[in-house]
Amino acid sequence: MASYLILTPPGAPSRSAVSDRYRDETRFIRDGFSWKAFVFPALWMLYHRLWLHAAAAILLQGLAVELIRQPGFFAAGAAILLAVHVLAALEGRHALSQRLIDRGWTMENLVSAHDLATAEQIHFSEVEQEPQQNIHSQNWDITATNTNTSRPGQSFGLPGYDGGR
Repeated sequence: MASYLILTPPGAPSRSAVSDRYRDETRFIRDGFSWKAFVFPALWMLYHRLWLHAAAAILLQGLAVELIRQPGFFAAGAAILLAVHVLAALEGRHALSQRLIDRGWTMENLVSAHDLATAEQIHFSEVEQEPQQNIHSQNWDITATNTNTSRPGQSFGLPGYDGGR
């Protein structure tokens, strides 16, 4: 099951007044591994307007390719290249959500669901729960319910200890 971070833009209507505008502007960002970011890290970051992250990924990938070309540095270059791809796949969506939050978006909710449609249904559902009846007893007379005759007082249903063996 995946987690979806739900963000609303600044100035969006409140969740209580769910409208078409609220539904259209709400962003659902899946928390987890992104195959697109793994295969194409720099392009994925450019598409999502993560400019500095994309520039760093391009520079690190260029450095990794140069290290791969040098004799004796193949393992180091391959490790850097793999690290850039894995880091983009694991942390790219977090960087995207953080960029939106820094721009004034509000984190509305975090929903666990199997897919995006289910997450949207859970978030936008307006199921009103009826208030529960008062489940607490109104009459808590402890002396009336205490049936322990060996030791008077509160015993909470536990056997009393009167000091003897």
